[in-house]
Amino acid sequence: MIYGLTAVVDSELALRALAGFTQLLDKVLPALALVFVLIFAINLLLDPQRVRKYLGKQSGIKGWLTAIVAGILSTGPVYAWYAVLRDLRQKGMRTSLVAVLLYSRAVKLPLLPLLVHYFGLNYTLVLVLYLIGFSVISGLIMEKIEGVRAVPD
Repeated sequence: MIYGLTAVVDSELALRALAGFTQLLDKVLPALALVFVLIFAINLLLDPQRVRKYLGKQSGIKGWLTAIVAGILSTGPVYAWYAVLRDLRQKGMRTSLVAVLLYSRAVKLPLLPLLVHYFGLNYTLVLVLYLIGFSVISGLIMEKIEGVRAVPD
């Protein structure tokens, strides 16, 4: 409706605004399509029992490692992952492992060779280990916060 009103007042401005909107839509649609495909695949492949086994309360070290590796391997914009992670949470994924996965996304595999080239192997290894370590720390903090919140009044 606003585009229509703008077109009546200033058709050139309306065309520029519509062009900007279509450019934005071109950027956002692939991410949205990826989200829907991932959610569809998760619903097909991951039942709540499997999610609880690998990412639930009893997952142990295997869950932490899975979250770290999934975070490192995940690509695309982070907002595309929010819906997927919400779906996994509803199936039984621990909040602490969501935090680990999100923090581990800071390790960008495609950029590691460039990082090594500019800063050296030692710096890159230390940075990656710190990022992974702090992802675990953030997960542990989330676990403590969740534990405090879970206590009845």
